[in-house]
Amino acid sequence: MNAIIQKLLPLVLPLIKKKRSWAALIAVAGISFIATGQIPLEIDRLWKEPRELLVDRVSAARDSQQEAAEEFRDALTQFKAVTGFSGGDLERQYNKLNKAYKDSKDAAGDITRRVDRVVAASNRLLTEWRAELGDYNDPQLKRLAEQQFDETRQRAELLIASMRKTEQTMQPVLQSFQDQVLYLKHNLNLSAIASLDEEATMIQSNVDMLIAEMETSIAEADEFIRIILARG
Repeated sequence: MNAIIQKLLPLVLPLIKKKRSWAALIAVAGISFIATGQIPLEIDRLWKEPRELLVDRVSAARDSQQEAAEEFRDALTQFKAVTGFSGGDLERQYNKLNKAYKDSKDAAGDITRRVDRVVAASNRLLTEWRAELGDYNDPQLKRLAEQQFDETRQRAELLIASMRKTEQTMQPVLQSFQDQVLYLKHNLNLSAIASLDEEATMIQSNVDMLIAEMETSIAEADEFIRIILARG
């Protein structure tokens, strides 16, 4: 960590000497965060414009949904492997399923954090935009700006609602996986495996529905980004 700081200091000192206070502040803050090992998620607000910030955070939320979809698919695969298990190291099968469940839970938590950041970035952009609408002198340009503002606000609301719906859909799937993992943990025997098989169809259906929700939300995120970037 100290080696990284030593490499960064020569880059910061010229900024300080040239009295570029804003750049020096960001650089010094960055070094401080690296030194302490604490890099806050909101640090990108220091240098990104509201529109760029929103696009980047929507992209990150979309990517986290794609990663979560893979984690849930893997968890379902591991669950099916357990229900089809007929002999061998049962504890090893449990460990695989437990890891898949924990990875899915972590991925779900990441989605929640990413969506919260999208909400914050959207609010920042729209608040600044709304305040600047009063600065227009040309009535025609003002009407156009107001129309674009309303369209962007509506699209942001729809996108966030879609992402929140995905969050809600994840919860029953996670709860089902958690119940089965706990039951298997407390009953490491073939009769427990047989009882898990009864839940396989329901879990398969829930995961399929979740993946469909994620794919819809991902597509909406792509469309939102395309429209925002097209406006320049």
